Amino acid sequence: MTNKGRAKVVAINTEADVIIARQEGRQLAQQLGFKAVDQARITTAISELARNVVVYGVRGSVTLRELQSPEGRTGIEIQVDDEGPGIADIDLAMGQGYSSSKGLGAGLPGTQRLMDEFEIRSAPGEGVHVTIRKWRQ
Repeated sequence: MTNKGRAKVVAINTEADVIIARQEGRQLAQQLGFKAVDQARITTAISELARNVVVYGVRGSVTLRELQSPEGRTGIEIQVDDEGPGIADIDLAMGQGYSSSKGLGAGLPGTQRLMDEFEIRSAPGEGVHVTIRKWRQ
């Protein structure tokens, strides 16, 4: 898999930045030829992860990239990084219904279900780093 084209980085500090990241993600998904339902899935995933940055991570960024597989498939990669306190137990955080705030606890596992690939790295004091990918059907 190779990155194709330049990456677009959106700094996330406020709810307004979440909206910008959603718009940039939808625009790239449209340019890459994703169907409307997949554009909605991608936009929802970006919204969930970027909102986590605002709520838990203090500040961070969303990086959007076009991907090309060795087989010629086109995809989108979204990397979300924050500078927050990190997650001590990723397995617990990925459980349906778990929330460290008063949310529904559907954000991380829901995002995983929306995308084709999902990777998360975190440790206490090291922020949270999530990379998600969706391939055009």
